[in-house]
Amino acid sequence: MYPWLTYTVFGVVAALASIALFFFALTRGALLMRGALGQLQQEAAHVYPIYSNIRLIRLVDYQPVIAGILLFQYSRLVSIITHSLKRTNLQGQQVLITSCAFGNVMPRVVKAAVQAGAAKVLVADIIQNELDHAQSKLLDYTGKIDYQKNDAIAMKQADSSVSANVMFFLLHELPHHLKIEALKEAVRVLTPGGKLYLAEFHRPHPLLLRALSWAYFKVFEPYGLALWSTHDPVNLLHDMPGIRCERHVVFFGNFQVIVATKAA
Repeated sequence: MYPWLTYTVFGVVAALASIALFFFALTRGALLMRGALGQLQQEAAHVYPIYSNIRLIRLVDYQPVIAGILLFQYSRLVSIITHSLKRTNLQGQQVLITSCAFGNVMPRVVKAAVQAGAAKVLVADIIQNELDHAQSKLLDYTGKIDYQKNDAIAMKQADSSVSANVMFFLLHELPHHLKIEALKEAVRVLTPGGKLYLAEFHRPHPLLLRALSWAYFKVFEPYGLALWSTHDPVNLLHDMPGIRCERHVVFFGNFQVIVATKAA
C-alpha cells in the first residue's frame, strides 16, 4: 500500500473516532457520569451538555453538521411540517415550538406559521441558553415570538391555547416515563382541531440500516430505542381520547413525522 494512502486512511479513521468520542462524552457519557454521581433525579438531568452549554451549542449548531447527523434528511423532514402549517388557517392563532432544536427548523417553522396568519409563536425550552441561542436565529421575527423557560412535561400554557405544536427530535432524548408526560402536555395545550407535529427517529425497514441505527442508539442515545416498540409515539397518542394520527416515514423508514390532530 502506498504510504500516502495509509496516512489518509489512518487520518480519516482517527478523525471519525475523535468525532464519535466527542459526541459520546457529551451525550451518553454525560448521563453515565451523572448516574455515578447520583444526579439523575435533578430536573434537567436528562439534558445533554451539548444542549445546555452555550459554547457547545454554538460549536455544534451548523446546518451541514446537523443535516449530516440526520443522514441529510433534515430539510425533507422540516418541509413536511412547514408545508402542512402553510395549508392550515392559523389566522390570529398561537403556535408553540416545544423545545428548541438545532439547524434551521425554527426559522422555517416560524416563517410558515406567520405566513399562515399566526399572531404569535411561543418558543419553550427548559434551558435558558437554548432560548438565547434560538432568539439569535429569529431576529427577523421580533415582536411575533415569545420565549418561555418551560418544561415539556409541565407546560405553563393553558388548556386548548395553541393551534399547532411542533416537537422536533425531543422524545428520543427523554427517559421513557417522561415521553408519555411530554405527549400528554403537547396534546393538552392544543385547541380542538389543533395539530401536533412530531419529528423523530423510526425503526428502519432494511436490516443493515436497522442494525446500524440500533448500534447508534446503544452507544449515543440510550432512551431512543423504545420509540421502536414500547413507546412508539403513534401508539401512545392513540391511547389518548380524540387523537387521530398520520405517520410519514422517510429514508427507508429511518425517520418519521407524525401529525396528530385533536378532535374538534
